[in-house]
Amino acid sequence: MEQDIVFYTNPMSRAGIVHWMLEEIGRPYRMEVLEFGPPMKSPAYLAVNPMGKVPAIRHGDTVVTEAAAICAYLAETFPEAGLLPSPEARADYYRWLFFAAGPVEMALSLKHAGFLLTAEQEMQFGCGSYEAVVDTLARAIAGRKYIAGNSFTAADVYVGSHIGWGMQFGTLEKRPEFEAYWAGLKDRPANLRCEAYINEAMASQAGAGDR
Repeated sequence: MEQDIVFYTNPMSRAGIVHWMLEEIGRPYRMEVLEFGPPMKSPAYLAVNPMGKVPAIRHGDTVVTEAAAICAYLAETFPEAGLLPSPEARADYYRWLFFAAGPVEMALSLKHAGFLLTAEQEMQFGCGSYEAVVDTLARAIAGRKYIAGNSFTAADVYVGSHIGWGMQFGTLEKRPEFEAYWAGLKDRPANLRCEAYINEAMASQAGAGDR
């Protein structure tokens, strides 16, 4: 008997990355939608994720938190989905998956919050400068359809999500490299299903606010 996957999420969060990944692997899962605030800080959910944040998954008795870790776990646990690259592409896969989870996430968040790092702080912070991060990311995908090897992998789910959302919400500048890479990913059926769910949730929330 297959173990159940429980997906803890909120449609207005980074959990959308994991939602896309779950749709890609094609295994059944049960969604537990948590509101921000007290529901995420309840004792029951803190037992799943002590940080009181989403996303998280429970796969049988195994709990995984952090979107990049969940993507990597799902790719390795369900290799038949084809989202783990061949061994020769594995170095790029891990490199760019965690580059996006570390320096990219931090650099974009700092810039969005209005923090301008000094030269000394750039040495102290793991991301370095925003410009160096963005230039490195652009070079990594320039002229490439996928970030690691010649096939779509979990790293594309994670990197692509940050690029697509970053350009959409203005936290990442639009560059030809980013637009070309995202154009090759955004219409994947799994991503379109996730976007439809998010749009429906946003519309429902807006409607509730109008009443």
